[in-house]
Amino acid sequence: MKHNNQFGEIVRSHREGLGLTQRALAQQLGVEASHIAFMESGHRKPSLKLLGRLADTLGLDRQNLLILAHPEAKELVAEAKPEKMQKTSPSWRRFTDNRELLNRYNVTDRELRTLEHLSFLGTVVSAKEFLAILTLIRDIPAGK
Repeated sequence: MKHNNQFGEIVRSHREGLGLTQRALAQQLGVEASHIAFMESGHRKPSLKLLGRLADTLGLDRQNLLILAHPEAKELVAEAKPEKMQKTSPSWRRFTDNRELLNRYNVTDRELRTLEHLSFLGTVVSAKEFLAILTLIRDIPAGK
């Protein structure tokens, strides 16, 4: 059975490009060399934890490697599409245009970015709702 093994091919080419053997890469990752061989041949998929270490060790983008290893996760990975990112809701524009309101509530740039991401869902329809969400975010204890 012939199947597309782009993940394995990329792992192999980057490993070889770094001058690593399967055994050396396996030692760095804390797995058996046979595990690397199985991944490169397409007979095994890495766990998410191993995938992150593999991407970091080989200098690869974690998100791209995740999609190659687990194509079923592609729909779960939120990639910003330019056309969507440009379409902000009218309520978001009204909220951000009201500088007096933003200053009164001391809205930080980080909070604005968080609320902006929320605005792309299209479920917030008023400045009051943005402020309510901001209050909820601020009430979350640190480290949670």
